[in-house]
Amino acid sequence: MTGRELLDDFKWRGLLAQSTDEDALIASLDAGPVSVYIGFDPTAPSLHIGHLVVLLALRRFQLAGHRPIALVGGATGLVGDPSGRNSERILNDEEVISGWVTGIRSQLEAFLVFDDSANSAVMANNLDWTRSLTALELLRDIGKHFSVNQMLNKDSVATRLNGGGISYTEFSYQVLQAMDFLELFRREGCTLQMGGSDQWGNITAGLDLIRRVEQGSAHALTMNLLMKSDGTKFGKSAGGAVWLDPKMTSPYAFYQYWFNCEDADVIAYLKFFSFANHATIDDLAVQVLEHPAKRAAQRFLAREMTTLVHGAEECERVELAAAALFGLGDLSQVAETTLAGALLQVPRATIARSMELPGLIELLAATGVVESKSAARRTIREGGAYLNNVKVTDEAFVPTRGDLLHDRFLVLRRGKRDIAAIEVS
Repeated sequence: MTGRELLDDFKWRGLLAQSTDEDALIASLDAGPVSVYIGFDPTAPSLHIGHLVVLLALRRFQLAGHRPIALVGGATGLVGDPSGRNSERILNDEEVISGWVTGIRSQLEAFLVFDDSANSAVMANNLDWTRSLTALELLRDIGKHFSVNQMLNKDSVATRLNGGGISYTEFSYQVLQAMDFLELFRREGCTLQMGGSDQWGNITAGLDLIRRVEQGSAHALTMNLLMKSDGTKFGKSAGGAVWLDPKMTSPYAFYQYWFNCEDADVIAYLKFFSFANHATIDDLAVQVLEHPAKRAAQRFLAREMTTLVHGAEECERVELAAAALFGLGDLSQVAETTLAGALLQVPRATIARSMELPGLIELLAATGVVESKSAARRTIREGGAYLNNVKVTDEAFVPTRGDLLHDRFLVLRRGKRDIAAIEVS
């Protein structure tokens, strides 16, 4: 893929926000494999789906023949990038950050190819070149090249100055990120840094530092930050952030996040995240307009993203669980971990193992899937009550231990869509 084709694809997908001299960047991409880096600060034990915008952009560059560098900010993670919020980030202990760095590195390795090829991915940690750096060396060798006036003009800094103020710690973040670009320019011949559009000031500071210190030239490319069509933040669910770590967001919940996205958002998500070609995405866009109830685009997106992050086998297990929960499969065939993850997403109640199981009326009411015991009786009489996908018409029905799925779960359903669960613990 030529440089022009690569950037045109980014534009078509709505990814490209800003770049330095586009013609010069294209010429550089066409001249041979370019080393390109993106930084990921360890601010939590896992990356979340917001990180996928830039991470998958790095993957796209590798697929186009270029050399990706994934930098984990073991040093910058200790400092904290100033945000638009009027408060400082909580500084975590170095031991905590170190553990997060290890976990995030392993996640990054799943998206990029590390082999012996010319464009094999590289993993870097900026703690490697900052740990031994003295304060005097930072001030004399790096700090002298920065204009405070320019640093003050950065949006996140200006916002904080007009509000609650900013510490020197967070103010210095842009110096450290610029130094990362300089070090990777020296060590890896890296001539392109990418990031979210909010990183433009930090990235161009690195370009200026390379020019001043090494008399070299490099490039910057930023990507649009993704928002939902209703103006709310992308990547949040009812339970908070959607994480890549299956222990923090179950694969079932991960799949459902994508499957449940709005028609107004799904094509933008496909363009940002999917590796499907333009024709496939255009066809899905037509299906959204003509047959929205089929949710073909959402299903395609959910399958691709779950397979990408959790693997094809896990995606199959999730889809089996989703079908079984709504009466289209055998719940007993759903793996325990998958079922447990799925039932975290529905109303549920817990019963101690030492207790006798109550009747179905009490169970329905306890989960909140019906408003009251009288509503539960009415649901059973009208044929709308199900236990583990089996219709129950006897108001006096009491489940036994043998009804427990994996010796711990009962799945209740009212009608076709309202699901709840009982867990015996």
